[in-house]
Amino acid sequence: MASRDPATDHLVNYKKNLKDSPGYITTKAGAPVGVKTALQTVGRTGPVLLQDVNFLDEMSAFDRERIPERVVHAKGAGAFGYFEVTHDITKYCAAKVFESIGKRTPTAVRFSTVGGESGSADTVRDPRGFAVKFYTEDGNWDLVGNNTPIFFIRDATLFPSFIHTQKRNPATHLKDADMFWDFATLRPESTHQFLYLFGDRGIPDGYRHMNGYGSHTFKMVNAQGVAHWVKFHFKTNQGIKNLPTDKANELSASDPDYSIRDLYNAIARGECPSWNLHIQVMTMAQAESCKFNPFDVTKVWPHGEYPLIPVGKMVLDRNPKNYFAEVEQIAFSPANMVPGIEPSPDKMLQGRLFSYSDTQRHRLGANFLQIPVNCPYHVTITNYQRDGPQAINNQQGVPNYFPNSFSGPQECPRAQRLQPRYNVSGDVDRYDSGQTEDNFSQATLLYKNVFNDEEKQRVVNNIVGHLKDAAGFIQERAIKMFMQVHPDLGNKIAAGLAPFKKYHANL
Repeated sequence: MASRDPATDHLVNYKKNLKDSPGYITTKAGAPVGVKTALQTVGRTGPVLLQDVNFLDEMSAFDRERIPERVVHAKGAGAFGYFEVTHDITKYCAAKVFESIGKRTPTAVRFSTVGGESGSADTVRDPRGFAVKFYTEDGNWDLVGNNTPIFFIRDATLFPSFIHTQKRNPATHLKDADMFWDFATLRPESTHQFLYLFGDRGIPDGYRHMNGYGSHTFKMVNAQGVAHWVKFHFKTNQGIKNLPTDKANELSASDPDYSIRDLYNAIARGECPSWNLHIQVMTMAQAESCKFNPFDVTKVWPHGEYPLIPVGKMVLDRNPKNYFAEVEQIAFSPANMVPGIEPSPDKMLQGRLFSYSDTQRHRLGANFLQIPVNCPYHVTITNYQRDGPQAINNQQGVPNYFPNSFSGPQECPRAQRLQPRYNVSGDVDRYDSGQTEDNFSQATLLYKNVFNDEEKQRVVNNIVGHLKDAAGFIQERAIKMFMQVHPDLGNKIAAGLAPFKKYHANL
């Protein structure tokens, strides 16, 4: 028999480790089922009776097994573990998760691809989601990011359009290079992220060998009410590894679940992956005088000016017991923050504060936070929200209005102290930054100073391999865009596209 890995041997190990009797089959209401293999009929060959409640129970459940898949990040892998504080950052943040060295907080993590459907391959060229849920004593804190420190756009109103270009043409139901590159070249702010995407890190070798980033700027508040701007970085302790394009294509056919399998088997073998958490810190004064917009998610903060500060270590040491219950139903939202951590004016983050929770309400229902994997189980939930579908914890007889005279929950002074007043001013308008911001200088530094010669050639090859299928006029626009990153990059892409020009008429 061929060697079997822990994922393949799941059912064998389940049976081996089962200590109790498997028990009897029951309906959802708990009634025992006597015969599972036959419908209730009138005679041996007669029609089925509507009174066959066992069948109705079974079939109605089957008909409702699937919930809407995520619009983005539809396919992913999950695992559980803990975060341990290794360095004191209380001078920056009063969140309880960071309150003492050695403190451990349970965590849940979901890794994912972004653009593909639930059945797509793990090894496509795509950003990877990196979402972490911290189950703290102040409620759940969700740090929902990617494996890149930046994003394609800086204004949330463009997010639906951007995602549409990464998915399927609504007429043909096929991926469409014209959609992809038309948007990219009309919004040059995406250039920086596209260099990451078409570079080596565009296809990580599984989820264990990639970094994770909060991507956005956040605000930390300390116990004295002093605030700082921060960025979060998870650095893999397994080392960065990426897949060559040809190997990734091969795995897409031979093992489309490569990354899910790799993570599950590593944890099952006891090779528990870990990441070190760091922050970058910027004072309020530094942000005022910063030469770039520190809240622009298409830009990084230079490490030379804002060095990484160590915080702690995250370890994943438990696989999900049931994928649907603990991974498909896990719900992340950047709006899930705790006292000491607040949002910044980052326009993409501001949009995500609404959209993530809203999509979870659509997928999982109004009470999705009562699902066990989402429940902030270190906290007793006391508020004035009631009812709705699947309201399992409906708070018994506690008053459902505020203020009240009958011992209902009160406002928290600590939470109020950690949300200090701040001033905002300015003219209300819709500010399109597409043409006014610096969209290229950081991409230039990435190409010129970070990529070596081999990486430069691979990013050219990868861009050409995708851009060759776009219309000629879009190719021309893309060449001009990449010329602004560096003439060497633009000229090499132009040369690589030359053999394909005959297939596309300029429009």
